[in-house]
Amino acid sequence: MLEPNATNSTSRRERSATSVEGFVALLFAGMCWHWARWGIAFLSAFWVNDVTDSPRMVQLTGTTMWAPLLLGGAIGGVFADRFDRLRTVQFQLGLLVPMVVLVGILELNDLLRLWAIYPFLLAAGVGWVGDMTSRRALVFELVGAQRLDNAMAYESFSLATGVAVGNLIGGSVAGSLGVGAGFLVIAGLLSVGFLALKWVPRTEPSRAAQNQDVSSTLDELRAGLSLLKTNRGLRSILGITFIANFFLFAYFPAVQRIGDRIGASPSQIGLIAAMTGFGMMTGSFIIGLWEPKRRGLVYVGGVAFGMVMLVPFATSTTVFGAAVALLVATTGVGFFAATQSTLVLTTVEANMRGRAMGLLSMAIGALPVGTFVLGEIAEAAGASRAVVSMASMGLVLLCLWVLTHKEVLAMGRSADTAQAQ
Repeated sequence: MLEPNATNSTSRRERSATSVEGFVALLFAGMCWHWARWGIAFLSAFWVNDVTDSPRMVQLTGTTMWAPLLLGGAIGGVFADRFDRLRTVQFQLGLLVPMVVLVGILELNDLLRLWAIYPFLLAAGVGWVGDMTSRRALVFELVGAQRLDNAMAYESFSLATGVAVGNLIGGSVAGSLGVGAGFLVIAGLLSVGFLALKWVPRTEPSRAAQNQDVSSTLDELRAGLSLLKTNRGLRSILGITFIANFFLFAYFPAVQRIGDRIGASPSQIGLIAAMTGFGMMTGSFIIGLWEPKRRGLVYVGGVAFGMVMLVPFATSTTVFGAAVALLVATTGVGFFAATQSTLVLTTVEANMRGRAMGLLSMAIGALPVGTFVLGEIAEAAGASRAVVSMASMGLVLLCLWVLTHKEVLAMGRSADTAQAQ
């Protein structure tokens, strides 16, 4: 009876990504990025809400920050396949740090203006494209297919901690020391992440740049976009991602307005927003232990569950009720996030992974459009009704998409079974 257990234990250790040199450092750098990214999103939305008291302008912060995913995802994917991925990630972090410091100093001296915050958020969004396309493809290069499920569960957990820690830092520092000090703390996090990348070994240069002498950048861009036509499995996955980001994740900037409605303090609003991270951490932790065989089914189910549970969150009348409802809703989001990148990376050939992740970032780019639409609804009907309306419409469209694009439901743990073209 002991031998099977020992075998299972060995198998789990063999699948652990943490045993791979450089993975922990890369994961930590990504964690710092996620903490900083969500901190930037919270502080910017908080500052704009305080200055303008406009649901539309608050939602526009999310629209601006997430717009590069939609507009630049495919190009970012080509960069990830053509150039050194590690250098690309280092470059985007090194460029963003002084920008965050500048915004913090301007705010501390009452010199920050509304027109300046949106270009800053656009730059942060470009950094998100680099992380999505280059760093996550680099994870696959480091750990390989056998450890990918485990690595992406860690990745999802890392992202979830970013949502939690970023919002807690933003809320607590903004409430006690001010928004400007919060931005300076974020700059410190980005600097630590930049330094952590020094412990990540370089992969074989040919893997990151093997196509440079084969075709032009334009040809590679066309090849990446053609995956939408030729790979039915990838198309099915990306459709779910598009719906989730347009209808589900657009709620996030509205947390500020819902918090105002129930009389929450800045730190309490930060705590409510942080529930997104804690819920995703819970979902990701479950996926990491469970390693589900029906990965695609879990992916779809997580989105549906999250949409259903957004309704009690949006209609809550207390800080406790809103926090608990969002925690439960985003546990389903954790299921979705922990399986998303794995499904995409194992559905395409090795030389197309960067471009596939670029297409994924474009599908995630539905988020700025969704946040804009939610903002317009909130301007007319209130944030709570806007969140309920978007979640309800998203659930209907999710059902219709799955009925007509069933490939994702059949996808399991093996990379071989994920190939549906």
